[in-house]
Amino acid sequence: MSENSIKTGYDAIIVGKSAGGLTAATAARKVYPEKEILVIDSAEVSMIPCGIPYIFGTLDSIDDNRLPAEKMLSSANIDLLIDEVTEIGLDCKTVFTKGGKAVTFEKLILASGSRPVKPRVTGCNLKNVMTVPKAYDYLKDMQEELKKAENVFIVGAGFIALEVADEINKLGKNVSLLYRSRVLRKSFDPEFGDMVLEKMQASGIRMIHDKLVELKGNESVESVVLENTGEVKADMVIFSIGYQPNDEIAQKSGLKTSKNGVCTDEYMRTSHPDVLAIGDCAEPRDFFTGKPNGQMLASTATFEGRVAGANLFGIKIVKESKSNIGIYSTDIAGISLGVAGLTETAALAEGFEILTGKAEGADRHPGKFEDASKISIKLIFSKDRGSILGAEVAGGKSVGELTNILGLAVQKRLTASELYTVQFGTHPHLTASPVGYQIVKAAEDALSKMV
Repeated sequence: MSENSIKTGYDAIIVGKSAGGLTAATAARKVYPEKEILVIDSAEVSMIPCGIPYIFGTLDSIDDNRLPAEKMLSSANIDLLIDEVTEIGLDCKTVFTKGGKAVTFEKLILASGSRPVKPRVTGCNLKNVMTVPKAYDYLKDMQEELKKAENVFIVGAGFIALEVADEINKLGKNVSLLYRSRVLRKSFDPEFGDMVLEKMQASGIRMIHDKLVELKGNESVESVVLENTGEVKADMVIFSIGYQPNDEIAQKSGLKTSKNGVCTDEYMRTSHPDVLAIGDCAEPRDFFTGKPNGQMLASTATFEGRVAGANLFGIKIVKESKSNIGIYSTDIAGISLGVAGLTETAALAEGFEILTGKAEGADRHPGKFEDASKISIKLIFSKDRGSILGAEVAGGKSVGELTNILGLAVQKRLTASELYTVQFGTHPHLTASPVGYQIVKAAEDALSKMV
């Protein structure tokens, strides 16, 4: 659609066309076919957020990770404006853009996403000191610089840092990764993080437990200095230490915000009745405690997008899950991991009285099938009612869907007894053995501790 064909007013405007914004727009179109909808985004190309690490190794081209936003919006009869929103006038319900547009709205959804955190450390402004944003042009330039680098140093131990390290390692580069506390500390209990640490080391990645002091170089970075290890060569340094919400426009307009983003209710409505916020720019809250938890996930953004889009002009779908259960998975150095809800560490830190159930076994039966892998499951239950608080899974590719099953269990607050008596289907090529199904066996282990 050409810029000149954009109308002066719309029933709904969505700011952002990544996972959350795109989902909100298409959900709104399904529920409100008669409404006129506009999506505004400053980026011409949107990236599949969770696929970004794989542009550095597995994928042949960065274009293999493009999100087909334009095609999806066009097929849904949703207008698209490539421009930057600079101001939101709440009194006049008007969006103003850098390109000089002023477009009125009845309802507005902010899906402006997040940006990487870059620390204030000496040398961080040198060339080839990078982050991992969702920006196509930046990532394309980063790919080109990576081709010339031999020694790549990554700072961070979350799943994005680990995935990027694993992918770059596949290119035959000398990869080092620095972590301060422990691997995947915010996402998994220690035994699961240790599995990844061992796999990373076995793959040839140098894992360094230390503290960053400074970066050195002339125009480009040449080395990093660590507190105990000393100086390490680095042609490229990649920081992956977290993200912060793009909520400046919301703040400027007078919407209520916190350090974690735009404040919303359970239906993603902000302090203004006609403005909603979803995804990374909105403050996430924990499912069990209601506390802000800082999690930013594409899966959460799409969940919130469905809620916001469907309920834009009235509550059409009642939201049973009031907050973010925290569910995600990753695949690093030949091991897959998934988590849903609270880890044991997080549950204990919040003061829950808990017990755990564990199980291991092959995800095919017999376990001699070529694609079989060992699955380890840990379930965390409340001690009083036995309701599930969280789950962690490690093993092969079946981890992804097992995590989703356990996410539903957490969302529905199933008990150990209910999981122990769940009915499930099995097949030798597709699942674990019916006599050793890990979810059931882990629930059984927990039940044995309740008596």
